[in-house]
Amino acid sequence: MQSIPRSEFYAGVKATLPLIVGAIPFGIIFGTLAETSGLSAWGAMAMSVFVYAGSSQFIALGLLAAGAALPIIILTTFVVNLRHLLYAANLVPKTGHLPLRWRVMMAFGLTDETFAAVSNRFLRESSHSTAHWFYLGSFLAMYGNWILCTFIGIVLGGLFPDMTDWGLDFAMSVTFIGMVVPYLTNRPMWGAVLVAGAMAVATAFMPHKLGLIVAALCGIAVGLSLSLRQSQRTKTLQEAE
Repeated sequence: MQSIPRSEFYAGVKATLPLIVGAIPFGIIFGTLAETSGLSAWGAMAMSVFVYAGSSQFIALGLLAAGAALPIIILTTFVVNLRHLLYAANLVPKTGHLPLRWRVMMAFGLTDETFAAVSNRFLRESSHSTAHWFYLGSFLAMYGNWILCTFIGIVLGGLFPDMTDWGLDFAMSVTFIGMVVPYLTNRPMWGAVLVAGAMAVATAFMPHKLGLIVAALCGIAVGLSLSLRQSQRTKTLQEAE
């Protein structure tokens, strides 16, 4: 690995480490729940290796425990992960120049944490030519952590059956807050976050977590509107001068 790709790779790992801290309890809890939900230890590990989608894996466990049919499980997890379309749409203009093998890897490795880390990288630096190495570092760090924590959870689940009552899941909420706060630097960002948060609460009753999609779209619409209005105001002031 050459010097620039290597530095980008390790920068991606470093940027993701604080987010990994919040994901550790989440992965461990998944491992502890697996066997009690009817999924074998090997099945839990395979899900973390090949599916690699935290919230969808938890939902799949709940549906599996309830005896839901396989098509229902697949459809529900698909709907929950629709938010990744928003992430992908943001990244497409910055990754379109990459070979297919890179874009396939990036599609598989796209998570909330990696998207947050990579988006911050794009905001800080205008050059995108080596940013895919940053993405790779972030992805592998989070991916390795998720698989390891799933294994730890499976082991600890046999030793401490009541681990799910310890309240470890609070760390994930803190992680998401930490991912959002650095971006709250202007009015459009604040507007998007506040509207999305309010809509997420107001639409919590919707099935299959569809409220998250509605909240995201509303937040995007408000943020974009405020951004366009801000740009128009700046343009008007420049023309007046």
